[in-house]
Amino acid sequence: MKTFFKLFLLLGLSVYLIFAFTRIASGKDEGLCKAVSVTVNDSSRAGFINADEVKRLITAARLDPVGKKMDDINSEAIEKVLLKNPFIKNAKCYKTAGGELSVYVAQRLPVLRVMADNGENYYMDNNGQVMNPQGYSADLIVATGNINRKYAGKQLLPIARQIDDNNFAGNLITQIYVTPKGEIDLVPRIGCDIIHLGKTDTAQIVRQLAHLQTFYTKVLPTVGWDAYREINLEYTNQIVCKKHNAGKKHS
Repeated sequence: MKTFFKLFLLLGLSVYLIFAFTRIASGKDEGLCKAVSVTVNDSSRAGFINADEVKRLITAARLDPVGKKMDDINSEAIEKVLLKNPFIKNAKCYKTAGGELSVYVAQRLPVLRVMADNGENYYMDNNGQVMNPQGYSADLIVATGNINRKYAGKQLLPIARQIDDNNFAGNLITQIYVTPKGEIDLVPRIGCDIIHLGKTDTAQIVRQLAHLQTFYTKVLPTVGWDAYREINLEYTNQIVCKKHNAGKKHS
């Protein structure tokens, strides 16, 4: 009797293992999706895309997987929907054995917002990709004034990159203004009203930002943060400052 019972258990175990193996091999999963887990890279750097927004995009496309059979969930369709959003660079979906759909999203991070005199309003990422605002917002440098898209990509984007990569300048500068003559002014958070760069380029901006940091850390704390209304960094070997009373000082 004991031998028969052992054979019965062994047969039952064999049947279960064959069934389980066949189910795994066939990729079938009749279980229901219990939740969606979303991971967004660089979420601390930009607030354009977060987990709630990813779930909203999936739901709006009528692809919400919760409550559906795992085998019926179309991961590829969800990825395609997410990739239609201009702020999403890459999206991957995969199912877990615990009845959860995991979604990984890589953001396309803008470095500049353009609000030009010609009425154009858009973001631009590090590669020059243009993205429409779509109701999103972020604490970025805003470029205003006489700007077209070609100028923004060729001239302003390299300057915005240099400012963004410079910890001091990145925390100080809030706005880039392009004058009708094509000269560039910067608007800082504190200190003077205007930082004039002239018709600068990527080679000059590195030197200009270094001079700006020196001036802000060594000169302004001594003479007073509101002593000058304009700092001119256009010249190679000198900084020209205009006081609020319209006088000038060369250093």
